[in-house]
Amino acid sequence: MVIFRFERDCGILTSRCMTNKYRCDRRHVSVLFKGEFVQKNSIILSIVIVAVLAMAPFVFHGTARAVVPDPTEQLKPFLDKIVVELKNRDFKDDPSCRQCQRIVDIASEHFDFHEMSKRVLGKQWRKLSAQQRDQFVSLFTRLLQYAYIGKVEDYVDTKIQFGKQRIKGNRAEVQTQLVDANKSIPVSYIMILKGDKWMAYDIIVEGVSLIRNYMEQFRSILRDEKFSGLIDQMEHKILQLEEEKNKKDAAGKEENPAAAAG
Repeated sequence: MVIFRFERDCGILTSRCMTNKYRCDRRHVSVLFKGEFVQKNSIILSIVIVAVLAMAPFVFHGTARAVVPDPTEQLKPFLDKIVVELKNRDFKDDPSCRQCQRIVDIASEHFDFHEMSKRVLGKQWRKLSAQQRDQFVSLFTRLLQYAYIGKVEDYVDTKIQFGKQRIKGNRAEVQTQLVDANKSIPVSYIMILKGDKWMAYDIIVEGVSLIRNYMEQFRSILRDEKFSGLIDQMEHKILQLEEEKNKKDAAGKEENPAAAAG
């Protein structure tokens, strides 16, 4: 047997003796360790350590963890800003291509087009060079500019009602409704927290995900025509949408020349 001398208060584990055989009195003591006693104390000590470690994230991190900003409170003024811009007379009189770009500039404050591009390409994103990624982000942003963002002026007179929000880690969903006299359209914003700002990377309109919709389209093109074929089709589609937008604006000015003259 081996004798270990403790020069510390044995009350670290318990204020009383753990057995009658080995007595202590909260003063300096000498203890004879036998196998059974050492084993029992090791188990108890292990439980104590595990409990302390398990509580550590709550004890230490709980006080230091930063307060997560409210996604709805960030989204409200952002959407209000877009609506105000759409109602602005200067915006309405602006050439169509610049109109869309101005909306994109505002949208970039809380829409993460880089994250959208990454998710829409899925596994293909990892295979691209930095230059190819930049090229795709630029084209995909322009595609959204004409295919979707350019249409938001149709909803100027609708009312935005905010519903529930869900937060899980650095992800959030904010549910809204676009309401007018005839219908109500559910629109959800799927967001990711970057720094202290919530950035939208997907929009779900009436249950249809913007990202998933494009992902399915792009997947078939990538399979048949590779990345270069996808770029060619995106460039062609953007030119087509630009022409359609310009024709629509020209027709509007012909129907209302007084308004066009300002």
